Amino acid sequence: MPPYTSRVAGRINDDDVKAVRDAVPIDAVVSEYLQLRNAGGGNLKGLCPFHDEKSPSFQVSPSKGLFHCFGCQEGGDTIAFVMKIDHLSFSETVERLAALAGITLRYEEGGYNPTHQRGERVRLVEAHKAAAQFYAEQLDSAEAEIGRKFLAERGFDQDAARHFGVGYSPAGWDHLTRYLRGKGFSDKELTLSGLSQEGRRGPIDRFRGRLMWPIRDITGEVVGFGARKLREDDNGPKYLNTPETAIYKKSQVLYGIDLAKKEIARTSRAVVVEGYTDVMACHLAGVTTAIATCGTSFGGDHIKILRRLLMDNASAEVVFTFDGDAAGQKAALRAFEDDQKFAAETSIAITPGGMDPCDLRLARGDAAVASLVETRTPLFEFAIRHVVSRHNLETPAGRAAALDEAAPIVANIKNIAIQHESAVQLAGILGILDTQFVVKRVAQLAPLGGATGAAVGPPRPRTAGPRPRTTWAPPCPPARPVPR
Repeated sequence: MPPYTSRVAGRINDDDVKAVRDAVPIDAVVSEYLQLRNAGGGNLKGLCPFHDEKSPSFQVSPSKGLFHCFGCQEGGDTIAFVMKIDHLSFSETVERLAALAGITLRYEEGGYNPTHQRGERVRLVEAHKAAAQFYAEQLDSAEAEIGRKFLAERGFDQDAARHFGVGYSPAGWDHLTRYLRGKGFSDKELTLSGLSQEGRRGPIDRFRGRLMWPIRDITGEVVGFGARKLREDDNGPKYLNTPETAIYKKSQVLYGIDLAKKEIARTSRAVVVEGYTDVMACHLAGVTTAIATCGTSFGGDHIKILRRLLMDNASAEVVFTFDGDAAGQKAALRAFEDDQKFAAETSIAITPGGMDPCDLRLARGDAAVASLVETRTPLFEFAIRHVVSRHNLETPAGRAAALDEAAPIVANIKNIAIQHESAVQLAGILGILDTQFVVKRVAQLAPLGGATGAAVGPPRPRTAGPRPRTTWAPPCPPARPVPR
């Protein structure tokens, strides 16, 4: 049994620990992090959040208040689950769950002091919650007119700002710092949280004169901020994010995941966009499965978050939206490298005219944003066309080189039926009359895992999710060589 000791206070009263454990249902807590389905016998199952797996071996027993993974053998009660998944101490976990349940904890040494008897992570989360409220209130100030104008020009009214918690950081040196000091937070806590930074005469606000987006984790707690420059005399970057802290790791958070998670689990689809305003535009246009990374590219830890929500079922889908410029194509190919880490199908939606979803909504309305997602293309098709375009298909050598580069991509298509059809179509794209030669070439590579740059294994037969039929280019060579 872990010690019930707070870092500053004494031991948490045993009866209060039991009250917390009984008051917070384990299935309610676990379902904040992953999708759970009926496993029979009153139990629930999902993909284990503590190790990578393709089929659910993680079970929750609501009646017993316990979880157990038959794959990695992790198990325990609600407190043990939160401790492990959020890397908290025992006392921090009890304090956090007690706050959710409305239970006032008693400490057996030194009495109860709600200001000082908190674990570090809990205090940092509380500071961010207070900061988010402060910033949201400041958006109504006279100084923040420039921020309200920025939002209005992008089609976001006050209701939209409130829904996403958008706020404004005053331009002065220490408005937030003084506010949080008044709430009982120490200078050390403010610098550890990333909300303040060291100035010449003590802590000053990290974010000043900017539009503020609160970044929440999957449970809805504010763990960081994204700050957008508004004025020309601001010499900082266009977007400034919270630095890495004990509660904020940019590779492990997805903006909008708290709002999107239930719909992602319900529809088995996630839409990955590139910015905060794109998430807002998508949600307001009815695409409520939209999420975005926070100042970093989409990576392995983000994939783990989505896999737990999607349950890796065969019809699940992840749709990436990128514009058609060089940077967008590069980002799409980078996403394709991670395709094999999903059991879900991956698709790409190219925004017309280089517009992002926010611009598209402004120019053409909500329906255009929804249509963008529905007219997606399988990501493997995009990757094939990209590599083929680098070769001169008018020459035998060029066609052979294009086949060498494209065949491994086709070999790694997860659906066997689509893989075979795509091999036939690849022959047409390349202008190779011997279709069976291309089909055999792909088949030879498939058991070896290919060479797309991703760590892949043999394709797995699955049923493809619903998507539009793909129309490939006709099997005739281009009129002129394609520049390398």
